[in-house]
Amino acid sequence: MSSRTDKDTWDISTSVGQTALFVAAARALEAQKPDPLAVDRYAEVFCRAAGGDAAAALDDADADFPLRTEWGGHFVNFQGARTRYFDDYFQGVAQAGVQQIVLLAAGLDSRAYRLSWPAGTVVYELDRPRVLQFKRETMDSHGDTPTAERREIAIDLRDDWPQALRSHGFDPSKPSAWIAEGLLIYLPAAAQEQLFAGIDALAAPGSFVAVEEAVPMDREVFEAKRAEGRVSGQETEFFSLVYNEQHAPAEQWFSEHGWTATTTGLSGYIHQLGRELPGPGTDARHMLDSNSLVTARKE
Repeated sequence: MSSRTDKDTWDISTSVGQTALFVAAARALEAQKPDPLAVDRYAEVFCRAAGGDAAAALDDADADFPLRTEWGGHFVNFQGARTRYFDDYFQGVAQAGVQQIVLLAAGLDSRAYRLSWPAGTVVYELDRPRVLQFKRETMDSHGDTPTAERREIAIDLRDDWPQALRSHGFDPSKPSAWIAEGLLIYLPAAAQEQLFAGIDALAAPGSFVAVEEAVPMDREVFEAKRAEGRVSGQETEFFSLVYNEQHAPAEQWFSEHGWTATTTGLSGYIHQLGRELPGPGTDARHMLDSNSLVTARKE
């Protein structure tokens, strides 16, 4: 798979779109557990609709699928914890009376369908056109309707998404709640700054934001591991899709711009939820230790 370019594009089965299916498969496997951290009942629906590896993984038909490995088991825990954290975040913003919800790079996020939203809530979903089309057609075929007013905005976040959001009825004078889940690693540092600045410019006082962020991978360490044959094809493919850059830690950036922010380390959160952590020094532990979940409120 070729590396990212400034004007690349994709659908649900190619490039970055494939990662949405991989994560959906992890959420579906989490939901199969007797004590799931979170249940996204639509994750399996998306995987079945897409078919291929994502669907086979749910039936244990492909024993070599990465999510069926030891690393994959920890990745499933990761996605279960991440989903729970952000579900709780949205429950809180709804209770606070926020009625404008913005899903940046919405992918296969099904919260517009599966969460209970107060009357009057509008969920704005921003993503590539064919990704949104796949979601809409899958949900329509499944006979499901959103639990809030859902507005699709087909746009690349490297383009003028703030104007597109306003043109779809978003009101910057009213509080809003934003999420950037599984997104920042797929943006170059300059685009990350533009994303944060765009959120800040459109968010009225009383608004909220939630961000997942990861410490950039050490490229020299990665290349050394690959030279030694200790890197899987899945890791190589993933590394080709990310920009592996960070403009600034989210807590730092938002705190400097008038928000009150809190960072939760993913490993600590998973441990708090009662799930076993991988051993120190393993690839799975590095993955969890490198990720954080951030929420902030604009004063």
